[in-house]
Amino acid sequence: MRTEHADAVLAIYQQGIDTGDATFETSAPDWADFDAGKLPEHRLVALDGSGRLLGWAAVSAVSSRCVYGGVVEDAVYVDPDARGRGVGRLLLNGLIASTEAADVWTIQSGIFPENVGSLALHRAAGFRVVGIRERLGRHHGVWRDVVLLERRSAVVG
Repeated sequence: MRTEHADAVLAIYQQGIDTGDATFETSAPDWADFDAGKLPEHRLVALDGSGRLLGWAAVSAVSSRCVYGGVVEDAVYVDPDARGRGVGRLLLNGLIASTEAADVWTIQSGIFPENVGSLALHRAAGFRVVGIRERLGRHHGVWRDVVLLERRSAVVG
């Protein structure tokens, strides 16, 4: 993921936000804020043969404490027109490879229970449900639960 991908990345992010089941966010940030919140060495995009961006994936640190240095949280977003074609799986597999190469031992994800596609994607990639965080936050005035998933590396740690 590079700066030239910014507009497409943020557009796909906004499309995910607009579904109401992807994130607590209500609008995509500007590129500077987005860029500051994602670890630069673990950002991926999927492009089709014509160079059109089909999806993106990135991770954020979960804490600045050194004990959590090997734990990140993922985000995977796919253009609605490209869903169901393996783009998300390709991106998530790429994130797993990238993070494991950097000695990251756990990737976690918080997903709304209604986002069945993302839950299935993560389970297929070896994530397990750790628990349900009930009424974690309000989204458009409604309390929302979040399914907490994690994937522990088999090669790191």
